Amino acid sequence: MKQKFYSLWISLLLIIIFIFQITFPKFTELFLLNQRTIQNLEIWRYLTAIFLHSSLTHLLFNLFALIVFGIYLEKIIGSKRFIITFLLSGIIANIIALNFYDSSLGASGAIYGLIGALTILKPTMIIYAFGMILPMFIATIIYIITDILRTLGAFDSNIGAIAHLSGIIIGFLFGIYFRLKLKNKDKIEKRTKINFDESSLKEWEDKFIK
Repeated sequence: MKQKFYSLWISLLLIIIFIFQITFPKFTELFLLNQRTIQNLEIWRYLTAIFLHSSLTHLLFNLFALIVFGIYLEKIIGSKRFIITFLLSGIIANIIALNFYDSSLGASGAIYGLIGALTILKPTMIIYAFGMILPMFIATIIYIITDILRTLGAFDSNIGAIAHLSGIIIGFLFGIYFRLKLKNKDKIEKRTKINFDESSLKEWEDKFIK
């Protein structure tokens, strides 16, 4: 299965779109997630908002996470499943987020979907997060706790914590599905594996070839 490195292509697309955002001031308004999505049935915003960012810092954080987690997840589940996980996590997270925020933008919901899926598939994988070396599942627990605290107003933040939490839950569901699929695939491959009897093969060669 050839890896297409969609995370890198998406990263390039995010950079190009951000250049459009800072070059054309009204560009962002046309595609971000806001109440026009519902009022005017501009449903494309559920998708397009994923590819917008509010600042260079916002973009860089998402690019780092997308590349680090994305490349590894795509290697495990394949490019097609990766892009489906990314887009559906982002869209569903945006649908939920619009019930709590007047407007939002960013790839965080989609990226948290990747994190959730990877946590289920590789919980003990070692990563660098929060300035520490941590197992994947510990880092994910910290991500979740941090966003729950943001949601409860424990500290001021303009970060869409609900979109993060929604994305990671969707990612968990994808991860469970993929884990079951990969497990079943391994079982099938083991059942259908052909075992050669070397002694019989040698006997056949001696008889018919020599």
